[in-house]
Amino acid sequence: MTRYIPNFTAFGALASQDCASCPIRHRAVCAKCDGAEMDHLADMKSYRSWEAGETIALEGDVLPFVGSVVQGCATLTRSLEDGRVQMVGLLMPSDFVGRPGRTVAPYEVTAVTDLTLCMFDRERFETLLNEAPHLASRLVEMSLDELDAARDWMLLLGRKTARERVATLLALVLRRAPTDANPLRADLPLGREAMASYLGLTIETVSRQITALRRDGVIRLDGGGRTVLCDDFAALLTAAGDDEDGIMPS
Repeated sequence: MTRYIPNFTAFGALASQDCASCPIRHRAVCAKCDGAEMDHLADMKSYRSWEAGETIALEGDVLPFVGSVVQGCATLTRSLEDGRVQMVGLLMPSDFVGRPGRTVAPYEVTAVTDLTLCMFDRERFETLLNEAPHLASRLVEMSLDELDAARDWMLLLGRKTARERVATLLALVLRRAPTDANPLRADLPLGREAMASYLGLTIETVSRQITALRRDGVIRLDGGGRTVLCDDFAALLTAAGDDEDGIMPS
């Protein structure tokens, strides 16, 4: 397999973006950082953009960077020896890519929309972790949230109905929408085929359940079915089999 080495070139307007105005500043790995820690991160950051469909990292290859998704969405997939592929996760804005202390990518990471990462050289980031307690504690917090989300996903795949699975995924996407928006509105990052793969359903079942949720007034669709709107998020959580606490922390 050919090693995939990303280019650390800065892209577009993000190249000079001030961290204080970053759209994911208060949710990303840097959320708890103080002034000195932010200065260190700003000094080592760079931005890289990928177009939809491009590979960000190959499973089993050396991953020389870690970073946060600034905009866009990516899938995490694992491959079996016989060529079967399973989607095992989604990366959305503020999610963290890579794992300090691990040099090899455990998953293939693929952009499913145009995507931008705020990137840090892995070795420099690991060194900073030993000197920046707020950064380290936030990374632990995000890792525990990811563990909780994985356990919740086991519940979804093992016990939830098709309707609940689809509603759960829609709720996950809408949790990342601006909280002051009324109604909540978000573009679906995945097509029906990818949604089916992620949820363990058929494409036809996903389409039927989305139609049913729309018919029941739980969601509305716009933009040819790729944009979902929700006037009552509590009703969507109920359809997902959850309460107001929900699952899949943001």
